[in-house]
Amino acid sequence: MATSTQGQSLERNAIGLTEVLFQSITHMAPAVATALSIGAATLFAGGITPLAVVFALVAALFTAYSIGELARHLPSAGGMYTYVARGLGSFAGWLMAWAFLLAEPVVPAALYASFGLFGAGFITTLTGYENDLLWLPLAVLCGLVVWFLVYRGISLSTRVGVALGAIEIAIFLVVSLLLVINAGDRNTLSVFVPGAEGLKPALQGMVFCLLAFVGFEAAAPLAEETRDPKRTIRRAVLLSAVLIGAFYVFCYYAATVFFGPDKMQADFLAFNNADPWGGMADQVLPGIGSLLVTFAILNSSLANASAGANASTRAIFSLGRSGILPTALAAVHPTYRTPVNAVHLQGALGIVLAVALGLLFANEKNGGPLTTYIWIGYALGLLFAGMYVAVNIAVIGFYMRERRDEFNVLKHVVVPIVGVALLIPAFLGVLGGLTIPLFDITLDPLAAPFNIVPPLVAVWMIAGIVLYFVLRSRSASTIERVGDVITEV
Repeated sequence: MATSTQGQSLERNAIGLTEVLFQSITHMAPAVATALSIGAATLFAGGITPLAVVFALVAALFTAYSIGELARHLPSAGGMYTYVARGLGSFAGWLMAWAFLLAEPVVPAALYASFGLFGAGFITTLTGYENDLLWLPLAVLCGLVVWFLVYRGISLSTRVGVALGAIEIAIFLVVSLLLVINAGDRNTLSVFVPGAEGLKPALQGMVFCLLAFVGFEAAAPLAEETRDPKRTIRRAVLLSAVLIGAFYVFCYYAATVFFGPDKMQADFLAFNNADPWGGMADQVLPGIGSLLVTFAILNSSLANASAGANASTRAIFSLGRSGILPTALAAVHPTYRTPVNAVHLQGALGIVLAVALGLLFANEKNGGPLTTYIWIGYALGLLFAGMYVAVNIAVIGFYMRERRDEFNVLKHVVVPIVGVALLIPAFLGVLGGLTIPLFDITLDPLAAPFNIVPPLVAVWMIAGIVLYFVLRSRSASTIERVGDVITEV
């Protein structure tokens, strides 16, 4: 296979706003997030889960705005680590890149496990065939399909993402609309109003709702392949947060008024053998509702895995190009203009991780693939909450240091600070066993095997700090370049 590390340029002007927008949308995995992430919020928020989603949307929008402000001037395959390096310096930029190297490449593995889980259920429903390991070949198949799509080019993989994303959103919107219609006189705006316990249930639920927004920033690493990236990336990040936020709010308004606000906390997540959306869909679309929901989740898993692979391979490529990672990772396919070695590394890693964790957790209460999805989800929640905090702070540094002529106190101080404050509940929530200040909300400690996730993340970050100083002692100029590689447009 012919590849080159010379003239390390990805395919320029290959995609526009629609593809980049759906890169972020599919990375959020709207169907999977609706079924799993926000589903967990009902255990805390109950009948006011829609309010918890609104709170999470507001928090996401502040960070999305900050990312948009940086994307205006720093279009780069490095995405958020470029932003942080330029705003806060090379050390912070390196730590951001190091955190991203743990977070983004494992996103596809979680979705391969999800695809295997729901795919096995889909086959069992249609054929009656059951096997405890049926999920495994399906997870591998999903990984191979994603590997092929990302290898063949950004145009193909993102346009497939547009199609898959549109399908999953359309199915959940149709089901939700039918739920609202069938709720009849039970429709009420009281699901957005705090009850006797005040805001506490909504704030607790918000922690899980925020996880459903992870991925709105995924457009950023595609900047070098995007037409008019300074404008397009900013619009895609903001639009994805707004549109999918509205989607989540509508879906959970529909679910809450149909299911009954008073029953949401105790009964919703366990309904229909822990498949509440499939159960509700069957009630409004008898015979096909559950199958449609499962199909939407399969679409969502495949699309999210592809979006995650696109984002991670571009970041790995950018670090290879700057010499921080092995330069072989900067190789570009001569025909498809994809970061070919980064694609192969990501493809192998995702499949191996999904299979290994799925088998390791096979005897857990929730089974191997679902436990794998949740376990990786905790790691992603912790890492992305920290990275979003860093990006907000970087806005202040970048505009004070490099763009004083454009500096605006509201845009570049107030918005980032509020964004940081709103992310604190999410960060503490995925740590577990702590109390959220001001709101007096005590969070339960993480149960095994999830309690090992924060220490593993801590060990990874400490290793990153040590590696920074090792790399700096060997080649200070190389480590300083972490934020320098941007697209000149």
